[in-house]
Amino acid sequence: MSTDSISKLEKLVAGYRQAARGQADLKKYTCYAITYHSTAIEGSTLTEGQVYSLLDQDIPAKNKPFAEQQMVVDHHKALAYTLNKATENAPITELLIREIGGMVVKNTGSIYNTALGTFDSARGDYRLVNVHAGARLFPDFSKVPALMKTLVKDMANRQATAKTFKEKCEAAFYAHYQFVSIHPFADGNGRTSRLLMNYILTLFDLPVFFVFKSSRISYIMALEKARKTGNLQPFYDFMFRQYKKFLEAGVKGSVAASTGATKGI
Repeated sequence: MSTDSISKLEKLVAGYRQAARGQADLKKYTCYAITYHSTAIEGSTLTEGQVYSLLDQDIPAKNKPFAEQQMVVDHHKALAYTLNKATENAPITELLIREIGGMVVKNTGSIYNTALGTFDSARGDYRLVNVHAGARLFPDFSKVPALMKTLVKDMANRQATAKTFKEKCEAAFYAHYQFVSIHPFADGNGRTSRLLMNYILTLFDLPVFFVFKSSRISYIMALEKARKTGNLQPFYDFMFRQYKKFLEAGVKGSVAASTGATKGI
């Protein structure tokens, strides 16, 4: 993304903050929207209105799988925990990441019995099996502990050295990309990667946001292009565009209005 585009995006952040003043429910509805889009990307079929009703009024969605509703509730609780820890300026550690990952699948995770031992995804245990998504094979499970140690160090270093708006955003996007590329858990990796991104944005006092459900295919393509080439710029560019889309919606109105939160979609 060009310097001019980054400058415009930074101005959008200022505009978003200005628009947010006087909107007491903006943070709440932003979190509902984050949960809706993140779980929808991972297969939840609940509509926006159903997600908001479930989280805001504890009204279950009719004719929707119970597991999908648990996915939504788990994600929302994990998001609240993540943002609270970031607000407290808690250091990025493997334990914190595993706590977040466990919360994401608290009620949908499983206990796995393997030849190398038992692990529980709902407790944030690293996988002891190999996983893939389509043709994409993720790192061998034996490499996960070392890769996560390296990632935690990298995240801390980038947090400490990022000074400009662009560097801060890219530190968050880097954590997102690297985590989902390692895929340390048996389930919930995509949701957790996006929570880590928002954790870092919150540490930098920047607005949190989400990858739009409608952009799912482009999102996957950007991840794959970065993996195939070893160049993260395509992924960074995609994420900056998503951030811009989110901020523009917030400047024009509240996130609640722009995503249908008050319309019962």
